Amino acid sequence: MSSPSLPVARDSDTLDALDDQLLPPDRLRHTRVAIVGTGFSGLGMAIRLKQRGCDDFVVLERADELGGTWRDNTYPGCACDIPSHLYSFSFAANPDWTRTYAPQREIQAYLRACMDRFGLRPHIRFNCELREARWNEAARCWHILTSQGPLTADMLVLGQGPLSEPSIPAIPGIESFTGILFHSARWRGDYDLTGKRVAVVGTGASAIQFVPHIQPQVSQLILFQRTPAWIMPRQDKAIMPQQQARFQRWPLLQRLIRLGMYWVREIGVLGLVYNSRLMKSAAQRASEHREAQIADPELRAKLTPQYTMGCKRILLSDDFYPAVSQPNVEVTTEPIRAITPQGVVTVDGTERKVDAIILATGFHVTDTPITRSIYGRTGQALAEAWRDGPQAYLGITVAGFPNLFLLVGPNTGLGHNSMVFMIESQVAYTLDALRQMERRKARVVEVEEQAQAAFVAEAQRRMQTTVWSSGCSSWYLDASGHNTTIWPGFTWEYRLRTRRFNARRYRLV
Repeated sequence: MSSPSLPVARDSDTLDALDDQLLPPDRLRHTRVAIVGTGFSGLGMAIRLKQRGCDDFVVLERADELGGTWRDNTYPGCACDIPSHLYSFSFAANPDWTRTYAPQREIQAYLRACMDRFGLRPHIRFNCELREARWNEAARCWHILTSQGPLTADMLVLGQGPLSEPSIPAIPGIESFTGILFHSARWRGDYDLTGKRVAVVGTGASAIQFVPHIQPQVSQLILFQRTPAWIMPRQDKAIMPQQQARFQRWPLLQRLIRLGMYWVREIGVLGLVYNSRLMKSAAQRASEHREAQIADPELRAKLTPQYTMGCKRILLSDDFYPAVSQPNVEVTTEPIRAITPQGVVTVDGTERKVDAIILATGFHVTDTPITRSIYGRTGQALAEAWRDGPQAYLGITVAGFPNLFLLVGPNTGLGHNSMVFMIESQVAYTLDALRQMERRKARVVEVEEQAQAAFVAEAQRRMQTTVWSSGCSSWYLDASGHNTTIWPGFTWEYRLRTRRFNARRYRLV
């Protein structure tokens, strides 16, 4: 089924012009809720609205397919680092996972199945990118401009996620490279790496997954590493058909396994948040893993982290160390000075000529580009409001931006457990806000600035004693050096704090 297009403005592509023209209702579509993105966040919000009996919503998706990060990341070996049974909606268990850690294609297929199971397809506008959204104080709604035209919405829910915009490093000469250059989140499946000389920039979560897959194909692989990661054994296993049959027959069994996985991972908060010395046993296991898999002492030294375990994202892999130990791989820790038309030059003056450069350089997490296109009550862009770092009450609502809800907003990311748990908490909170508005016959909800400031201060105060504040540099930190990404506590605590919408913290009119 194809999605109907939104009406297109006749005379202007700017929202200011739309306000001036005062287009009649038959020319400007209105919806109760506009949701951005079709990853776990956007689909989770849409499903819960549907289950609540609300059909007056649209989901704006800039691509021609759903899935968010699980659509965009198609590199070889792409998979989740949270167990499959835990990385799914609590209300939509999947008994058919084939591995302990689900590969990208299965996760995207799961999301597609959820879309069809819950009847979301008619609500999704594919190839419909949000270009600008402005709060109209007089009309008390959001005026939204998309690539398919304008619409208005009472509520705007941003569910595009923090891992949606690849970060391209500002390396001098990067535009001059005459070979093939691409980010791992925009994988060039049409480019054959066989026999090629390949440079990989970065050794984070993506690189440790795709490097073992491309290493046997290429003639030479040069891995440019800035900081080595703590890597634990992955121990991924196939889920046998007989196990899948048991999950299908006894759904309670799968729920119990999910619950056990949740609590095992939740215990990790003790070391990450409350006492970093508790990370020593995990660090010892990671060191033994490294010792067992790397025979060359020089290479092992290059790949040995010098920061407290957990300060940067902990990675899982059984095949990365063996891959980089192969004769056709070079790991260099020399910083990159420039990129030339033929290759990469490091600060020591060495130029390594390559046919392709793969950037495994992460995403715009604390400076998401979409924030430059969201304008609040005073006309200020969300990016400007966040010039000193992203801030939101409970990571969900922002002062000065009425009827705006964030999913996976500031200080709600995790370093130990499933983000789907956090997303479901935020969706429930947003739905309760809608219920409260309906009960009070309110059209506008906006968090009080004092409530937001108090929450932000609390989060930063709690962050000071965590492993994430132990001195390393990571993508968890914003431009000011504050950790505005991670939730500094147990996820069950966050669930309790978001169970009910607290109207006393808001202006409702």
